[in-house]
Amino acid sequence: MDSIETKGGLSRRDVLKATGTVAAASALAGVVLPRHVYAGETNTVQIALVGAGGRGSGAAENALSTKLGPVKLSAMADVFPEKLKGTYDSLKGRFNELVDVPEERKFIGFDAYKSAMDSLKKGDVVILTTPPAFRWVQFKYAIERGLNVFMEKPVTVDGPSTRKMLELYEESVKKNLKVGVGLMCRHCEARGELFKRIKDGQLGELNLLRAYRVSGPTGSAFVNKRQGDLSELMYQIRNFHGFLWASGGGFSDFLIHNIDECCWMKDAWPVEAKGYGGRHYRGDYVDQNFDSYTVEYTFADGAKLMLEGRGMINCNNEFASYCHGSKGSAVISQSGHAPSKARIFKAQKMTEDEVVWRCNTPEPNPYQLEWDHLMHAIRQDKPYNEVKRGAEASLVTSMGRMACHTGRIVTFDEMLNCEHEFAPTVDKLTFDGPAPVLADANGKYPVPAPGIKTTREY
Repeated sequence: MDSIETKGGLSRRDVLKATGTVAAASALAGVVLPRHVYAGETNTVQIALVGAGGRGSGAAENALSTKLGPVKLSAMADVFPEKLKGTYDSLKGRFNELVDVPEERKFIGFDAYKSAMDSLKKGDVVILTTPPAFRWVQFKYAIERGLNVFMEKPVTVDGPSTRKMLELYEESVKKNLKVGVGLMCRHCEARGELFKRIKDGQLGELNLLRAYRVSGPTGSAFVNKRQGDLSELMYQIRNFHGFLWASGGGFSDFLIHNIDECCWMKDAWPVEAKGYGGRHYRGDYVDQNFDSYTVEYTFADGAKLMLEGRGMINCNNEFASYCHGSKGSAVISQSGHAPSKARIFKAQKMTEDEVVWRCNTPEPNPYQLEWDHLMHAIRQDKPYNEVKRGAEASLVTSMGRMACHTGRIVTFDEMLNCEHEFAPTVDKLTFDGPAPVLADANGKYPVPAPGIKTTREY
């Protein structure tokens, strides 16, 4: 299928290029290097944590659990003092001397990330786990400071932020910075083995992939009306899964893993998406999310990826991805993110008596593996940068979301060149300043209206 070019814009061909990152990661998967490999290593890699919420805490734990040389958490930043304190206390209790963050290196505020990074030396690592809207802003400063980076997914939430992130990727490569992106399923050994078997032709030609993340309320995607003295902006950041500007909504933050692992198995990004969804019974919740999403992604060869996302109570739950080929079918994942429980079936009937291959158990933790791979690249000064792939995965996710929210077919190129920037002033936000989206007199926020709002998501 020919790329649809947008005058003065970028095309799918501009960004859809092969990268050796996955192959390099797969080659290292499961390898735990002994400490004596770095017997001559005297430098401790200092780490700053920017965004001390749940994923920030988890990423810091993985960073401090690597066995590839000395590491130490030396600075922390957040906009919520209580979150920073809670994460500090937890990490200090578990890792003790590996956490060296005195009061003068605990920073609070929208510019706190700068102070945390300023405390590091070139070649150290900053963890970026704030809401995704801030990713490009903080990554830009990390590049200026010459820091290696681990950033959580998604790394973008719309077309403009994706274009910015792709430009920053080029800058980070020129500086030989090592950058990991939190799409940890790409580091899963079992999924990696399945990918190799698919490439070897064991499933024949892949023509259908299916992905499901259907559950009850998740994260902060279900948001109640603002109460108390918390400012509008801080309320939205605290409930970032409920606001499209902050996270891409529940769709982008939660469904990206299933989308990404399916595209990995297909070894391609889809070229277009059409989608459906709605707000069926949100009650008093005021967030911008739909209750349910269905997306049909189409690849250049005509193959399909069917995605189902739902956030409703008392419904059937499933968290899994599957692929179907002309010679058989496979489970990509069937137990959340880990363990994958990957296996191949000799036909389309997915029953135990049809299994012809299953992954080894127990499966190494992919959350830890992604950090082992990043730290190995840093210690050995090997090329390692996942930003481009992370931006593409984020864009494909946004493409499906926009198709649902507008009721239109949305192409890869159209999403990449879309001019609707959710938070154009995200780099200028302040505690007492306005939020990127405002509530009406009833305390409710603008929501997508398929068929009515067709060029913007709200």
